[in-house]
Amino acid sequence: MPPSSIASDSVPMPRQITLFDLFKLFFMAGALSFGGGVVAYEREYLVGGARWLNDEDFLATLEISETLPGLNSVNIAVIVGDNLRGIPGAIAAVAGLIIPGAVVVMILGVLWNSSRHNPKITHFLLGIAAAAVGMLSVVTLQLGRRQFQNLRDLGIILVTFAAVSIFKISLAWVLLIIGPLAIFLYRPGPAGSRKHAAGTRLPFHHGPRHGKLRS
Repeated sequence: MPPSSIASDSVPMPRQITLFDLFKLFFMAGALSFGGGVVAYEREYLVGGARWLNDEDFLATLEISETLPGLNSVNIAVIVGDNLRGIPGAIAAVAGLIIPGAVVVMILGVLWNSSRHNPKITHFLLGIAAAAVGMLSVVTLQLGRRQFQNLRDLGIILVTFAAVSIFKISLAWVLLIIGPLAIFLYRPGPAGSRKHAAGTRLPFHHGPRHGKLRS
């Protein structure tokens, strides 16, 4: 089970983070994320366990990951690993994340033909999938609690949900329409441009990119 998560508004300066630390943390996230929900496990370990990030840092990292091609979980591993230990850190984090799943899938692929019609196996997988949905729901509420309190954010969330889940509009069209609208609504005004720019930052400032934790 992943470590219990306690959201923190501040992240204490951690000790020197090694490549093995990165590999081990993402290995645990990849090994225990049965049924999906890898992002939820990454949040548990990075924020609640190792406390390398706080919720705002993780949310910023997730936002950047969603703008990039590929899986969000892998993108998060690349960003965190690169920030903390540079390119070797990114490689270690991604390797730790994908090795458990790759090994398990290869083993299960060999066994699947003989057991795929077993109702117990089917029920087991359905239960794991339900647990993964629960994990993702918890992370959504933990990371998005501030957005739920803002009427503008809440409006964007509800419109997006209705468009995709109720009206079955293609996700590509939703992104093309609601994405620019959200950017327009959050554009910095002339009076607030300087303040907005001053508050803009990278996901977190603990790695060699910022002169810290370099061996």
